[in-house]
Amino acid sequence: MEISSKSMEDAIRFIFFSFLLIPANTQLESNQKGYISAVISTKGLDFVKDLLIEKAVSSIIPLQLSDIEKSAKIPVVGKVRMGLSDIVIYSVDFPFSSVATGDSGIVLVASGATANLNMKWKYSYKTWIVTISDQGTATVEVLGMVVWLKAAVLNEEGTLKLFLLDYECHVKDISINVDGGASWLYQGIIDAFRGKIMSEVEDAIIKKIKEGMIKLDSLLQSLPKQLQVNSVVALNVTFMDDPLLTNSSVELEINGLFNGADEISVSNYYSKRARNFLSCNGLAKMVEISLHEKVFQSAASVYFHADHMHWTLNKIPESLTNTAGWRYIIPQLYEQYPNDDMKLHVTVTSPPVIRIADHDVDTTIYADLTFEVLDSSEVISIACISLVISTSCSAEIHRNNLTGSIKLTNFTSSLAWSNIANLNMHLLQAAMSTVLENFFMPDLNLHLRNGFPLPLPHGFTLQNAEIVQLDSKVMVRSDLSYTVDMISRS
Repeated sequence: MEISSKSMEDAIRFIFFSFLLIPANTQLESNQKGYISAVISTKGLDFVKDLLIEKAVSSIIPLQLSDIEKSAKIPVVGKVRMGLSDIVIYSVDFPFSSVATGDSGIVLVASGATANLNMKWKYSYKTWIVTISDQGTATVEVLGMVVWLKAAVLNEEGTLKLFLLDYECHVKDISINVDGGASWLYQGIIDAFRGKIMSEVEDAIIKKIKEGMIKLDSLLQSLPKQLQVNSVVALNVTFMDDPLLTNSSVELEINGLFNGADEISVSNYYSKRARNFLSCNGLAKMVEISLHEKVFQSAASVYFHADHMHWTLNKIPESLTNTAGWRYIIPQLYEQYPNDDMKLHVTVTSPPVIRIADHDVDTTIYADLTFEVLDSSEVISIACISLVISTSCSAEIHRNNLTGSIKLTNFTSSLAWSNIANLNMHLLQAAMSTVLENFFMPDLNLHLRNGFPLPLPHGFTLQNAEIVQLDSKVMVRSDLSYTVDMISRS
């Protein structure tokens, strides 16, 4: 199995993505499961491999090799001291490459590779009377180079650790073109330096592999364990268990629950690990990310306990912000507080209940709607309506964020308390419908518009994403595009 200098390091870097996709010791089970599963299809792996090979080539070229000195016995001439210096690989091409997974890790191969070198040569030899020397330049084409490596990615306490298990670089042949010198010199260089040049190229590639693996391992271990969404919540992206390999995809699980400043989160792990996750034999999209409904429940729980689920309804027409607008619905309100300004305040009384059904996300919100009157600069709470609000949510993708919108499907209302005698709930029902539909739902959608980031490596962007709601999960299926020079950053 093989890869080349650049392919080599590219391969190495490719593991940066494969860490999310291709691990070692994959069939082990543990008691801890994640609520977000990331699955990379064969199409996705090929995309990353090609991208990283391209980036790796640009990152290692030019590659300086060590100087070479050697003595050789040339017919007629005798013993000649020859040296090569300023040996630089200035181009590499990998026409064939592949990536394969196995029980012990990942194998990256680049074969049929070629490389081009520039160098300077010099020689000297003694005759009976004088020392003769000369120098010039030469170009070398490396033919049929094969590079391969085998690596493993393990989960160590929620962080990924990269191990280089085996590696090899083999050069099949080289072609040398000498500029200057006598005809005998060309054959002399070929005979004296062929093996050494091939060995130097192989050693340089191996060295780059090891250096790249060290950098990549450092990069993996520096990945954050949480993504800060805003000042209230952060997404726990700790890796859970060992990755799962199949013939056509790799699955990785992360915790996926939201935490707040006080580390409030859902603590019971989902008990069933998804298998055969990709549809259409994994060929439709490069990546599929599955989010269990507990991900959304944890976010709702954190916001609720952080006291961020209450607000005053804004952008309400003036007819509803003065007691005169309610005189026919709540006559006693206008009688006690004629022409006073009002505010409608909503307080969610428990974490919303979120359920993901086939093709839909249902949410039940328990809330109190409080009527407040501004009387002589004093805020007076005069009544409270308890609401049970049923909504339907649709998930959407904006860049790399999962966002959504919500609409009212049904609600019930009851009088919680009143300081202005009993209220006519039949009359209030229609008014509540208007308030919820036209003012409460738009306010919620403003909060939902930003959404939260999906766990993707830096520099990759979802492209042509599709969303499916099914079996307690929201699934995002998407191709990828590359937007930032990730390799240079590493």
